Amino acid sequence: MNMQANTGNLKQLDQSHYLHPFTDFRDYAQHGGRVFSRAEHIYIYDSTGHKMLDGMSGLWCCNLGYSQPSIVEAVTEQMHKLPYYNSFFQCANEPAIELAKALVDVTEERFNHVFFTNSGSEANDTNLRLVSRYYQLQGRPEKKHIISRKNAYHGSTIAAASLGGMKGMHDQTNGLDYIHHIDQPHWFEVGPDEEPGEFGLRVARQLEQKIDELGEANVAAFIAEPVQGAGGVIIPPDTYWPEIQRICDERDILLIADEVICGFGRTGKWFGSETYGIKPDLVTFAKAVTNGFQPLGGVMVSDKVADVLLSKAGEFTHGLTYSGHPAAAAAGLATLKILREGNIIANAADTLAPHFQGRLQELVDHKLVGQVRGRGMFAAVELVRDKASREKLAPESAGAVFCRNAANELGLMVRQTGDAMIMAPPLVSTTEELDNLVDMLVQSLDATASHYGI
Repeated sequence: MNMQANTGNLKQLDQSHYLHPFTDFRDYAQHGGRVFSRAEHIYIYDSTGHKMLDGMSGLWCCNLGYSQPSIVEAVTEQMHKLPYYNSFFQCANEPAIELAKALVDVTEERFNHVFFTNSGSEANDTNLRLVSRYYQLQGRPEKKHIISRKNAYHGSTIAAASLGGMKGMHDQTNGLDYIHHIDQPHWFEVGPDEEPGEFGLRVARQLEQKIDELGEANVAAFIAEPVQGAGGVIIPPDTYWPEIQRICDERDILLIADEVICGFGRTGKWFGSETYGIKPDLVTFAKAVTNGFQPLGGVMVSDKVADVLLSKAGEFTHGLTYSGHPAAAAAGLATLKILREGNIIANAADTLAPHFQGRLQELVDHKLVGQVRGRGMFAAVELVRDKASREKLAPESAGAVFCRNAANELGLMVRQTGDAMIMAPPLVSTTEELDNLVDMLVQSLDATASHYGI
């Protein structure tokens, strides 16, 4: 069967049987999408042979690109040795134990315990269970309310979607009634008429106001990403996180840092919390911990929380069949070894990120660009019709969708979120490849401007 015929058959089967995440099922059944067949380094190839520079690191997870034979070898060896066993009933396996220690070694000193899951969604569900158990053991079960942010993304299970602040998700399911949301620190969208530093303080202090509204004795935790990823790469003003930290410390509120996207080098440090000087009590991780080669997530539990959990007898009635899966843990160990021994994070922070962010700042004067924002190795370019008024380019974010599609056809995989083009290239890119990324993005912006007559 030739490539074209095989692609047609694959697409037909895909549209007939495969229900995709975050997809309009009816539209997909009619029009379909791309089928990807292989990848190497930072490039992906669809079933027609179309080559694309992956400016999204898969889904924020392939920080080391696609050509990492040592991860493949580690998983293969583990599959031959012990392909699976569970972590229930006082059982463990070597890779999971070793990965727990390796994660402790790359996090701050107060983190000495790990709970493994299969994804970030499950890890944030686990956070709710851990927080509840923490306060129950202290005789404070009424301390159960959780505060999050509008436009946050913390996963798509019912609990994780409730933690998130995306209206489209909330409209389709009944969320948990003890989760509440305050504004996001998105200066361009929420507070463009304010000085950024003052805006950051004002939005941070909404947390204090919400705690007062609910009653400090009833509030358990605040959860947030250091930088909102899926929400549109929202870079908080420098004043924001110090004020959030102050409030959590003074008000006896646990701070949960969702590092599913920021973790493992994306912001220039091992974790985004380090970049922003945050001292979380719980850290959610997933995605890049295995470079996307195996599903794995989890929660780093600080001594503050772990000491309470370990202090009293009684079963923690929560777990997953694949918690600490040996092959996934082997992938995690191999990934951390590459990050440590290859000096990947430091090189990305010192060389790649300044070059990438510098090139993107050249787009500020483009007629469609309202804002360029970024930190480390991810960024967003906000599209507007008019710079002064910040008028949207087109209804329903159609302008950004057009720009994304144009980029895809040119050979660049980037995402559209709202009216922004967002990107997170692998940490193993070269400066020349980052130049190519930006050059293709400019071509896409030019094509979009031409399409809309601007």
